[in-house]
Amino acid sequence: MVENKESEREDSADQGRDLQDLELGVLENLLSFYVRSANYILSKDLDERLEGHAVAKGTGKITALLLIDAHPGIRPSTIAEVVLRDRPTISRIIKPLVEAGLVEQRTSETERRAEELFITPKGHAEANAVRALISAQNDDFFADMPKRDRDHLFRILRQLYRKARGL
Repeated sequence: MVENKESEREDSADQGRDLQDLELGVLENLLSFYVRSANYILSKDLDERLEGHAVAKGTGKITALLLIDAHPGIRPSTIAEVVLRDRPTISRIIKPLVEAGLVEQRTSETERRAEELFITPKGHAEANAVRALISAQNDDFFADMPKRDRDHLFRILRQLYRKARGL
């Protein structure tokens, strides 16, 4: 049994050296490769940090919750536009928030066919807890990156986001 663990450690160390020298080819200069890798790392970490929270697991619930908390009466179509998703996807994201008692859907008083979303007291408390967790995660993730580089990265990402939204 001890020999097996020793062998596994050696294999792991060898694999680490092999991966360090691995040529990435076209991936080396492909934004989507790095974005997907960072997204995987952040999502995995976030799932661990959010364990036990209603917004844990899956994508989109945190963003929807925070937007609804910040903008009472926001419409699902507005959230869809902000997150670059379609309306049916947003409906699937909002449904568990409503079921968990974090968000309330109401028919618009000015436009009967339109739904508006409002945070509940429970949802507001969850949003505050989530804000603290995601802020800490962001700080931890960028802890080793100089502020100047982080600011530059966010400037570029904001520029790409605005272009995608046609702003």
